[in-house]
Amino acid sequence: MKWKEIISLVNNLAVIFTEKNLKLAVAESCTGGLIAASITEITGSSFWFERGFVTYSNLSKQEMLDVPESMIVKYGAVSKQVAVAMAEGALKHSEADVSLSVTGIAGPSGGSSDKPIGTVYFAWSSQGEHSLQDHQIFTGDRQDVRFKSCHFALKGLIKLVQEL
Repeated sequence: MKWKEIISLVNNLAVIFTEKNLKLAVAESCTGGLIAASITEITGSSFWFERGFVTYSNLSKQEMLDVPESMIVKYGAVSKQVAVAMAEGALKHSEADVSLSVTGIAGPSGGSSDKPIGTVYFAWSSQGEHSLQDHQIFTGDRQDVRFKSCHFALKGLIKLVQEL
């Protein structure tokens, strides 16, 4: 995955968000701020990018996004349920209209038979209750997984906002 492909998606998002007068918040775990970095790479992103949360630890997910500890214990930090709660928490703790979240296992360790390295969960949400969820199992090294996650998250965001 090339950085310029990611920036191309961000440029598309900039047009859509500006035309629809929408604001975005992101909640990132395994991407560690990569999505926010890609968005702020382009001029004018301050008009539509409201904020980003990097919630790498379980505690930060709880404190910053109100992800219930019981949910993390029951499903794991890398789960659809936690991804959805992260996206909802990003909306709750921002002035954004739309959010996306990413939580996964970038590697090279931390995988299991149920959730191998490269497992990443995504959620996209809007204030109007419109939401999407998905998950992928990406191949490659840690950087590959992070870049592929960023690319996939941005593509999903385009899909969501085009439906609004």
